[in-house]
Amino acid sequence: MIKVLLAEDQGMMRGALALLLGLEEDVEVVAQVGDGAQVLEEALRTRPDVAVLDIEMPGRSGLDVAADLRRDLPGCKVLIVTTFGRPGYLRRAMEAGASGFLVKDGPIEDLVAALRRVLAGEQVVDPALATAALSVGPNPLTERERDVLSAASDGATIADIAGRLHLSESTVRNYLSSAIGKTGARNRIEAVGTARHNGWL
Repeated sequence: MIKVLLAEDQGMMRGALALLLGLEEDVEVVAQVGDGAQVLEEALRTRPDVAVLDIEMPGRSGLDVAADLRRDLPGCKVLIVTTFGRPGYLRRAMEAGASGFLVKDGPIEDLVAALRRVLAGEQVVDPALATAALSVGPNPLTERERDVLSAASDGATIADIAGRLHLSESTVRNYLSSAIGKTGARNRIEAVGTARHNGWL
């Protein structure tokens, strides 16, 4: 049996996936989690073969959880399944140790096949997303530039961002200017939009 942990914040989607996977003779859903902060604890308790993770969850993102699982439960394969097929997300998922990355609009058969393949040691990536990731290239932003852009995404002032990140206002301006340049944007709002679209934030 393939023991699966499902982490998906939408209850109806999580329940439907569990029901459909449960119809497979060789798949058993051993845990269902709606909050990213609960995944590691449940995984350590139930010892799944594969964790199927959404990216955007409350608590911790699926990308953060993938890294947690690689560190604390290396025998558990990670399969990211998301609505957001962004090239930067794919690259970050692979860097975090994920074995697969699928977008949610595919058929359930693709998910089942992916479970079997990652358990067999293969990497499974949505083909269209793999092509897009290659064309976009790696994330050009440094970790600090990402932090500053994320802090700026809610319309915060330079002073607010500086206070939040414990930086000087001139340093915040420098990071924002650099991030705007690297994303090819005209201002920080555009830079945030571009970075989010590409999955860099």
